[in-house]
This record gives sequence, structure tokens and C-alpha cells, in this order.
Amino acid sequence: MAVEAYLPTLTTVVLTGAIDSINPCAIGVLILMISVILAGKKSTGKLLLYGGVYILSVFAVYLLAGLGLVYFFSSIPLVLTEYLSIIVGMFIIAAGAFEIKDFFWYGRGFSLQIPGFLAKKIHGYASKTTLPGVVALGAFVSAVELPCTGAPYLAIITLLSQYFDFTALLMLILYNIIFVLPLVIILFAVAGGKKLQDVKKWKQENRGYMRLFTGLMLIAMGWLLMLIANGTINFG
Repeated sequence: MAVEAYLPTLTTVVLTGAIDSINPCAIGVLILMISVILAGKKSTGKLLLYGGVYILSVFAVYLLAGLGLVYFFSSIPLVLTEYLSIIVGMFIIAAGAFEIKDFFWYGRGFSLQIPGFLAKKIHGYASKTTLPGVVALGAFVSAVELPCTGAPYLAIITLLSQYFDFTALLMLILYNIIFVLPLVIILFAVAGGKKLQDVKKWKQENRGYMRLFTGLMLIAMGWLLMLIANGTINFG
């Protein structure tokens, strides 16, 4: 049955989205923006408004980017699809290896992270807490971090593009909802009285584990894509 065929894909989407959601960059920028808002002694309502707009902006840009990549992958001739999946799978496994490397040797050698000069720009934009500025901030963060830390998303897009229909569209939307869920939790936690310093401390203490879990998931996803490409596994 169709539902049974989609269950493995749905499970993969949920798990990968959950791993990708502990994204240090998007979380870090939200924390920075919240600290600026709190320093300006703005109301809780303003905090929720600006934080909510930032999260919606991240969600919208990520979803639109995903749809664009799905369209691109779907337009590739079928005879090349197998090779594309293998290439993407190898790239994702390599990305996973770099993430695991950062768990043991953070800051040494190459890392999948936003370049320093772009990080400085993000920090500068985060201090401009006008409503249009927050929209632009969310869009900029999403556009910048997608090539650097978007390997889990690329894996899911490659998987869904092979059988993209309305159900796959819903799963893509679900992935992006899961992706921004920690941002929503952090925003409401701080608005509800949670100390921002505690959130910062949690992020810093768990940064290595975030990268380890992401790396393990990426390697698993890379192998999965290559097994699908050669016909060993079929989610269709």
C-alpha cells in the first residue's frame, strides 16, 4: 500500500529533521537577537513578534530553497539520477565525517561552518531589530548556512525528489517545521522567564554532541541514498 511505502521515508524525514534542527548557527543567531532585544528593554510582545518573524523567515527561505532543489533534481534525466544520488551520497558521507571530526577536534582543520566574514555580517544584522531587518536577517542566515550546514536537508531533498508528489510535499513541509521547532521552543522559553544565559550555556555545552549526532546521521543518509540509487532499497 502507498502509506506503507511512505512510512520508511517519513521516519527518515522526521529523524533527519530532528538532527538538523539542532543547528548551531540558526540557534546562535536567535540567541544573539534575543539578547539585543532584552538589552533594549523591549516588551515580551515585541520579543515574541520579532522572534516569530525571524523563525518564519528562516522557515520560508528553507522551504522555498528545498522546492527549488526538488524541481532541479526532478528535471534531471532518469538515466543520470542514479549517478546524481551516488555523488550526493558521497558528498553527504564526507560532510558527516567532518562533523564527527569536530566532536573530537573542534576548530582544527576544515569544518562545515559559516565563514568568519559572513558570521560578522550576521552579527551586525542581528543588532538591527527593526521588523524588516529581522525578516532580512532570517533570510540571510538561511541563505548563508544552507551551503555550509545543509547536508541533511540535501539528503532529504534528493530522497524526496525521486518520487515527488503531494505526500512528498507535505513531508518536505514537515521537515522544515521540525527544523525550526527548537527555535520556537527557545523563543517561548525565554519569553516565559527562562534565563538567556542558561540557554547560551546549554548550546555551548552540547555543541560537540550536536555535531556528533549530525555526523552519524549524515553518514547513514549517504549510504541510504547510494543503496537507493543501485536499487538495493526502494522507498517508492
